[in-house]
Amino acid sequence: MQIPSAAIDLNPAFADYLAQAQARAETENARGYAASGIAWWKRAHFRRYFGQGIKFASAEQAAELATQTGAKHLHWATKPLLVPRDGVLLIEDGFLRSHGLGLRLLPPVSMVIDDLGIHYYPVRESRLEQMIAKAPQGSPRALALFAQITTARLSKYNTGQPQSFDIPKGHRILVAGQVEDDASILCGATGPIRTNLALLEAARAAHPNAVILWKPHPDVEAGYRKGAVPLTDVARLGAATLSHVSAARAIDLADEVWTMTSLIGFEALLRGKPVTCGGLPFYAGWGLTTDLVAPPQRRMARPDVAALAHAALIDYPRYWDPLTGTPTAPEIAIARLAEGITPKRGPLARLLAIGRRRT
Repeated sequence: MQIPSAAIDLNPAFADYLAQAQARAETENARGYAASGIAWWKRAHFRRYFGQGIKFASAEQAAELATQTGAKHLHWATKPLLVPRDGVLLIEDGFLRSHGLGLRLLPPVSMVIDDLGIHYYPVRESRLEQMIAKAPQGSPRALALFAQITTARLSKYNTGQPQSFDIPKGHRILVAGQVEDDASILCGATGPIRTNLALLEAARAAHPNAVILWKPHPDVEAGYRKGAVPLTDVARLGAATLSHVSAARAIDLADEVWTMTSLIGFEALLRGKPVTCGGLPFYAGWGLTTDLVAPPQRRMARPDVAALAHAALIDYPRYWDPLTGTPTAPEIAIARLAEGITPKRGPLARLLAIGRRRT
């Protein structure tokens, strides 16, 4: 059953997209799920998204349950099982997530499910790669979607402030910091650039006269994760630090972007900025980025940015309405994020998040 939405009032086409999203969820959820590697604080949201009958167990127990009942086996992708066995679906957060960091235990508005691999593990083909290769060039829906995203100035986490900066004139290169022990770096940084400092040094070496804008990852800046660059090295490289600034604002300030595998590179492509990749994120290797490492030979298609966005934002993820807790279309999820509406944490998750902030 469709849920009324102000976004649908603004664009009647959203009603068709909502119906498609709800039909997809009903079809994919019909067999039920056995899930492994799912953190306890995510489980209430998994029940809401995938059905109250979902069973949580170890990987071995979930595999046995799936065999016995015909349910699908979901496994959180960053847990040890990175290469799925036959029949195992890897799940991860989508590319539009929340207002705030995942480590604050905020539930996502989108997740991706992959039956082949996972998008940040380039050694193995992912379902997203196949979708990118087949996505429609010049997709009108994707063009409208990323116009909606850029107008609302959204990014994956939507953290930071749109403050002003006194930055020298010149060619500005945004260097996007990442969590150095994150799965996207451990799996996707396949070349010599595997740390934030190495990325900064490579950008400076390639552009000795440019204005380097260094943006630390919000999880690192908040003190949660590994990846801080010493201030002495930032000064040595003549970089200006964009502290606690939103991704959208940082991209706006730059003429081009350098990254290892950060989603900021994808967000920059949507905004028409040149992107150089030191690793192999899902959006590299298709002729849209400057790649410092050789991409897999299987990435032979030459999609435009609209096709890339269609695959990554429409075909690959599933979205949930944070207001109603029901499956929804990306356009409606984006409207909710633009309004500042995201899924609420349970009381235990809130307490744990407060504890994390204090440590």
